[in-house]
Amino acid sequence: MSFNTFGKLFRFTTWGESHGPAIGCVVDGCPPNIKIKENDIQLELNKRKPGQSKFTTQRKEDDKVEILSGVFDGKSTGTPISMIIYNKDMRSRDYETIKNKFRPGHADFTYYKKYGIRDYKGGGRQSARETASRVAAGAIAKKVLENKIGKKYQVKGAVTQLGILGCDVKKWDDKYISKNPFFSPDKSIVKLWEKYLLSIRKAGSSCGAIIEIRAKGIPVGLGAPIYSKLDMDLAAAMMSINAVKGVNIGSGMSSAQLTGEQNSDEISQSGKNTKFKSNNAGGILGGISSGQEIIISFAVKPTSSILLSRKTIDKFGKNTSISVKGRHDPCVGIRAVPIGEAMMHCVLLDHYLMHAAQCKS
Repeated sequence: MSFNTFGKLFRFTTWGESHGPAIGCVVDGCPPNIKIKENDIQLELNKRKPGQSKFTTQRKEDDKVEILSGVFDGKSTGTPISMIIYNKDMRSRDYETIKNKFRPGHADFTYYKKYGIRDYKGGGRQSARETASRVAAGAIAKKVLENKIGKKYQVKGAVTQLGILGCDVKKWDDKYISKNPFFSPDKSIVKLWEKYLLSIRKAGSSCGAIIEIRAKGIPVGLGAPIYSKLDMDLAAAMMSINAVKGVNIGSGMSSAQLTGEQNSDEISQSGKNTKFKSNNAGGILGGISSGQEIIISFAVKPTSSILLSRKTIDKFGKNTSISVKGRHDPCVGIRAVPIGEAMMHCVLLDHYLMHAAQCKS
């Protein structure tokens, strides 16, 4: 399988399978002398690890990370940083009864047709278990950007819609996001989301979600205007996350409904400060960061592994049906929040390094 590496100057390569001995990644391009501790990475991994509430999969994984190389005396050396996370709570037996069947909505069918082989135990490489490695890489990128930009740099993600129920983003509360199991920025919607998701799980089904990621403290000038637009690379990064089916930058698809005067973000100057009246562009103009808050949202489809029986075929080409038992998220989008944050960190650092290489002496 090709293309397991992401990024240009700041790059990471992930490896491992869902039910294999371990997963991990190798980060290349991290500048030297950045203070990095395993706990810095662990804090980010703890946000996405399974089994933290009744609203996510009950697979129990500590997701404890170990740094194998690239850090000496608590600082990056500039060499590849290799990290490993051991898998401990696999239940491969849950997949024995469906090993010859293709799960509708999953990549089983396309993987088998492309490669002629697939790991049916938890989905193998196609599993969202791979995203733990991305979060580890994102934690490294975050440390570098905090070092280069300072305390004003901040990335915050949240679930803004759960299935058919959206929240009020005008009530966005950064501090509340980490205090509820849904990563909701709006306290008033949580009780309703609880009832809704429990009913979805009880019915043996699942639902989708919309995630919004906001980045503050971004300098003007990140991105290239043609084939490496900042919004282009961010969209590609979010689309690479398992189960993501759509991405918006700023007003995104809704901008098609606006008039020119409504959509244009008027600009004014106050002393040395440039101000924008609105942010329909999501902090990116012509593929280059404007200095405004970067806002990106993405849609995550409903979890494909559900208890309800669905029609499918097996690898022998015969019609059959399937009901997927085991431990699955009723809404996989909830745990996508720290993954989206990680991909934001990685893309922003990549572009920060490219900008510094081209435009700074």
